[in-house]
Amino acid sequence: MTARPDTPRSRRERPAKPALSREGIVAAAVAVLRAEGLPKVTMRRLAQELDTGPASLYVYVRNTAELHAAVLDELLGTIGPAPTEGTWRERVERVLTAYTAMLFEHPSLARSAMTAWPSGPHYLNLIETLLALLDEGRVPPAQAAWGVDLLLQQATATAAEHAADDTRDDWDALTHAVRNASARTHPHLAARSADLLSGAPLARLSWRFQALITGIERTAVPE
Repeated sequence: MTARPDTPRSRRERPAKPALSREGIVAAAVAVLRAEGLPKVTMRRLAQELDTGPASLYVYVRNTAELHAAVLDELLGTIGPAPTEGTWRERVERVLTAYTAMLFEHPSLARSAMTAWPSGPHYLNLIETLLALLDEGRVPPAQAAWGVDLLLQQATATAAEHAADDTRDDWDALTHAVRNASARTHPHLAARSADLLSGAPLARLSWRFQALITGIERTAVPE
């Protein structure tokens, strides 16, 4: 006799759920991020995705902040290997630009990256790559160590700055204010208004990185 379509299935007839793991949780989080954005990457949402209870996830991930950091580390693995052509300064810039571009693809993650501190293998590889390039340029070790933090902060902040939906309106308002600044009350600003607003985004990003690299190369850390 055939069971009615609405007859509940016995749990014994259901396929066994795959065992939970940190890697599986992070992979599910990345999938939710790409489909629905970072705000949906919560313990409750992942528990639904993995057919388990939220409490089970805390065995592998302490909190949402750690989960977001793990997601960031996973996406860092998509950047690709360090470039081999060009000067060491050019290669540092390319690595940082690739990191920034990855965050641009996931704007909701960019703001989280300002406070999320990944500790996974991909983030460690990124730091190792930058340190190796700075060492190739004979940047003193202490300056290189502090400089990597500064460079990654700049890249992350640049992506986070453009992550909000309303940045276009803010930029338009700033542009209007700068262009109409009074030469009587703000003489320097009025004289440099065109320069303040000039340059394509990629050109300005390149200049930022090169300015920082030069500063790191020449500025000793305090004793």
